[in-house]
Amino acid sequence: MDFRQLKAFLTVAETGNVTRAAQLLNIVQPAVSRQIRLLEEDLGTQLFERGRHGMALTEAGKALVEYGQRAMLELERARTVLKSSETRISGLVTVGLLPSTSDILASALVTAVAQQHPGIRVRIAMGYAGTLLRWLEAGEVDTALLYQAERSSEIQTTPLIQEPLWVVGPRDSGFKRNKPVPLSKLVGRKFILPSAPHGIRTLVEHACRAADVSLDLSAETNALSVQRSLVLGGHGLTILPPIAVAEDLAQGRLSGAPITDPDITRTIVLALPSNRSTGRHIRSVVDILEQEMQRGVRSGLWPESRWLAG
Repeated sequence: MDFRQLKAFLTVAETGNVTRAAQLLNIVQPAVSRQIRLLEEDLGTQLFERGRHGMALTEAGKALVEYGQRAMLELERARTVLKSSETRISGLVTVGLLPSTSDILASALVTAVAQQHPGIRVRIAMGYAGTLLRWLEAGEVDTALLYQAERSSEIQTTPLIQEPLWVVGPRDSGFKRNKPVPLSKLVGRKFILPSAPHGIRTLVEHACRAADVSLDLSAETNALSVQRSLVLGGHGLTILPPIAVAEDLAQGRLSGAPITDPDITRTIVLALPSNRSTGRHIRSVVDILEQEMQRGVRSGLWPESRWLAG
């Protein structure tokens, strides 16, 4: 197996067509077919089903796509490190952001990186903490924001922000930021919560066990936008950090209050892999990400939060 074979294979897998792959690779069609044939002979297995309508991956081919994409990503990272000069930092950096943080951070991060390091291209990957952790371990993202509860021997974390979780409801719910609500007072109300094992769901369930209470769920969802929409539609209350619905709270579309007895807080950490090197371009983006997060806390754009880093 060599680089040309792997690149030809991935291009055919993506297009499903040898002719189209040849056009993208800027080589003749027989050369692409030959690279695929040599790769199949080397591996001793068929990677595609050839048909009238194109090339369909076999089960072996589907498995190789995953490994091949990771290998190509690592090669691209190596090329970036080797080509970077002392005066200009360049390369692609993939940053994993939590849904509740993407609105405040994505645009600010991309803008700041473009201004300070125009040779760096930022890719934003959004997902929940468990998903981001898997992507980080697999090398699909270079750095990510996680909850402190996410653990792995293959990552190193730095706590950056601590923030409370609030009960949030429609504007007529009567919640106020200066009037904390005991968790026991929410018993009997309908709730929309993230599906397990989402980080916020885990924190809420732990608090409920500590207070010996049980919340009544009317719906579960793994999409923050759906969670927000259901609350606005009057289907129940939810529990979120204020940053997740900051604009709705500011505009009065939703109302919210801190939860007490017990307090529920989450800690956001910056995670980097400990099992592979981190290039200058990644470190540069990480520094800017931290700066933008700290700016959000100090300016009040990240409501009710506390900066933990030095």
